[in-house]
Amino acid sequence: GTKAHTAGVANFHNAFASIYEGRYLAGIAAGMKLNEMIEAGQFTAEEAKMGYVGAFTYAEVISGYTAFYQGAKSVNPDVTMEIMYTNSWNDPTVEAQVAKALIEKGCDVVSQHSDSTAPATTAEDNGVWQVGYNNDMIDAAPNASLISARINWGIYVTEAVEAVINGETIPADWCKGLADGAVYLSPLNTAIAAEGTQEAIDAAAEAIIAGELHVFAGPLKGVS
Repeated sequence: GTKAHTAGVANFHNAFASIYEGRYLAGIAAGMKLNEMIEAGQFTAEEAKMGYVGAFTYAEVISGYTAFYQGAKSVNPDVTMEIMYTNSWNDPTVEAQVAKALIEKGCDVVSQHSDSTAPATTAEDNGVWQVGYNNDMIDAAPNASLISARINWGIYVTEAVEAVINGETIPADWCKGLADGAVYLSPLNTAIAAEGTQEAIDAAAEAIIAGELHVFAGPLKGVS
C-alpha cells in the first residue's frame, strides 16, 4: 500500500524495501554478461540489448527497471533496453509471451518485475540469459538465470513484532535497503556468469552502503 502515512489509522502500516538497490546490482551481472558476449564476437557493443518484463506502469516498477538499466550501463555504457508490460503481478502465461516477444526483438538478457519463473524458463528455452526477482531462479533455469534481486521481509517482521512487544509504535511508512539487510541478491550463478561479476557487484554494493554511490544520481538522459 501507499496510504498509511496520510490515513491516520493506528493499525494501518505500509512497508517495502529499497529493492532498486538490488536491481542496480543485478543489472551489473547483466551488463557484464553482455560484455563477455561482445568480447566473444557474438555481436557489437551497439547491438547489446536487454529486455524487461514489467508488471504495470507503476512507480515502483519504473524505478526498478531504471535501476537495473543504470546498473548494466555502469559496466556496459552502450547497452539499450526495451520494456513490455503484462498488466498483472503474476501471470506465467503472459510473462512467457512477453519474454518471448522481447527475445524476438533481439534482447540477449531478460529481466522482470513479475512474480513467476516464466521469464527465466522462457529465456532458457530460447538460449538467452535472465535476471530474476523475488526468488532464486537458478533451479528453474540453471542455464539462463544469472542472479535475482530479493527482499528480506524478516527485517521488517522482526522490527514490527518487537515494537508490539515493547509497546512501541510501528512506523506507518517503513522502508530499508541494502545497508540494513532488507535488500539482498541470490547467489550468483558462477557456472554461467561473466568473469569478474561478483567482484564488480561487491564493489558497487560497498559504495551504495557507504553512501558513495546513489542509484538515481543524475544527470539521467534519454527516454525509457
